[in-house]
Amino acid sequence: MNKKIEIKSDIKKLSFEEALTELEEIVGRLERGDIDLEDSISIYERGEALKSHCESKLEKAKMKVDKIITQPDGDFSSEPLDEI
Repeated sequence: MNKKIEIKSDIKKLSFEEALTELEEIVGRLERGDIDLEDSISIYERGEALKSHCESKLEKAKMKVDKIITQPDGDFSSEPLDEI
């Protein structure tokens, strides 16, 4: 079951690196287990939104990547990266 994650405006403003750093901090807190259940649920939900935001940023970056092609005459051109 795939549910759509709502990404709040404060998360949308974050760069990929900022969102990833915050997500890593959340994972660390959850792994340590030093927070109560209500806070765990709250930061888990934020972590899900941060993860979705990072995935979206990566997908957009992937669409911008071109592969460089060497032409028979030694010149170069580019074309969209093939999907794997």
